[in-house]
Amino acid sequence: MISPSPKKSDPLQSILIDINRQTLDLHHAGQLIATYQVSSSRFGLGSEEGSFRTPLGRFRVCEKFGDGSPPWMIFKGRLPTGKIAIPGGEHDHVLTRILWLDGLDEANHNTKDRYIYIHGTNQEDLIGSPASHGCIRLKNLEMIDLYDRVEIGTEVHIRP
Repeated sequence: MISPSPKKSDPLQSILIDINRQTLDLHHAGQLIATYQVSSSRFGLGSEEGSFRTPLGRFRVCEKFGDGSPPWMIFKGRLPTGKIAIPGGEHDHVLTRILWLDGLDEANHNTKDRYIYIHGTNQEDLIGSPASHGCIRLKNLEMIDLYDRVEIGTEVHIRP
């Protein structure tokens, strides 16, 4: 079993996800460190339970899963299955690494209960366009890079 990463929060670190641009920017002390293309929800924006929409507002990374797992590892219930995904397909797999988000605003307080993550995907060809079921998806090798840079407690802002 792979447990959440024990890294502590860095108050100078932050993530900005721009839905219109379909990008994730990682900042440290106000400086842009890295930019990644993402895929947000194909169902649009919102925080309603069961909507499969990407929530907006302020969040924090509350848990990390996947330390040491190989790229393309399929996760179920935040645990590695031992199965490696193949590219493509209709199923929206959670792959490689997971950054679990917790909502900090009244409007998105249910984000953790909705299991909204930043994670790798088997649909890398759709990165750059809305295609997920609510989560923020990255290419798998980029997800590993982001995961290795981000600490628990990092603030995340998702804007339209």
